[in-house]
Amino acid sequence: MSELEADNPVHPGAIITLSAALMAVGLVMVTSATAPLDRSLVEVSFWRTTFGRQVIFALVGLLLMVTVSRVAVPFLARPTTQKWIPGLVFALALAGLVAAFIPGLASSRHGSQRWLQVAPAWVGIGFQPSEFAKLALVGFLAMWLARPKIEVRDFRRGFLPAALAAGVFVLLVGKADFSTAVLLAGVAFMMLLVAGCRVRHLAVLGGLGVVAFGVLLVAAPYRMARLTAHQTFWDDPMGAGYQPLQSLTTIASGGWFGTGLGAGVQKYGYLPESHSDFVFAMVCEEMGLLGGGLVIALFCGFVWLGLRTMWSAPTMFERLLAFGLTACIGMQAAMNIAVVTVVTPTTGIPLPLISAGGSGLLTFSLAIGLLAAIAARSRPPARIDGEEGLAW
Repeated sequence: MSELEADNPVHPGAIITLSAALMAVGLVMVTSATAPLDRSLVEVSFWRTTFGRQVIFALVGLLLMVTVSRVAVPFLARPTTQKWIPGLVFALALAGLVAAFIPGLASSRHGSQRWLQVAPAWVGIGFQPSEFAKLALVGFLAMWLARPKIEVRDFRRGFLPAALAAGVFVLLVGKADFSTAVLLAGVAFMMLLVAGCRVRHLAVLGGLGVVAFGVLLVAAPYRMARLTAHQTFWDDPMGAGYQPLQSLTTIASGGWFGTGLGAGVQKYGYLPESHSDFVFAMVCEEMGLLGGGLVIALFCGFVWLGLRTMWSAPTMFERLLAFGLTACIGMQAAMNIAVVTVVTPTTGIPLPLISAGGSGLLTFSLAIGLLAAIAARSRPPARIDGEEGLAW
């Protein structure tokens, strides 16, 4: 498989195009879910509405993807860059996670203290350090596990520092955002496995992880309540079972072909968070199961392109980075869809590139730009008018 993928590297434009398609679906669905009935969608304070912000975030995200996919190519080729940039990003993300616990710097939304205020209060723009932590952890692990003088099968010099770095991030994020902590732990575990760490070391880490997540569950009673309610949500349709039941109702009401874009009714006060965490249910209501299947197919296509990019990457650092970025986006999409379809208990994790929100969209746009840059590095130079030129 690796030889086949190396002979047929992914074009970076394919990654950008597929990601832009997902962003377009998200923009359409956020527009539908937040469109008011009593006034124009485009108001004077356009940038203060959910729709207006999502338009701006999508445009900035697309520009970020394209820019990074080009600018990052020469940087990825420099061994010195591969050493200090991931470490610097890791330190910045760690500082952001710590700052989220400091009164005056952090702001609370929806009962959770996950945001840092990055603009005056009247602007209402915040940033979630936990989103940036995804990219930072993947980059740091890729750098550490790919170092030529580090033996990943050595517990003290290879495995332990990587596990400790992941553990610090998971614990800091897990205090306020359990689902993102699970995502970080899962991605870190898969990267350690792919890098070639010993199975017994991973088994010990997995056991400690189960204990740590058990403590996080018990420490927050509402998390245990969600876990218990998931088993009996049919018994309390107006209480703990309201969100999952409304999500299933929204999906079922769309049928095969949907009610039509903008024609859904669940967004009008029936389905909470219809524009963010539960936007996939809106996709199924207005675009039907075929529309929901198309979104899943787009994510599967993205994972396929990401894994092909990993196989053809020129260095170990880029292989691990490509795998980690792909796993992060793919796993988060799977977790969100599992929540919306009530396969797992309700938790607040958005659908990448589709749910409303700027922190996740911009972070994943940066990640996709890096993935496209790795793909560009994997392609042979192309001849243009008799001269050597870049493939992307």
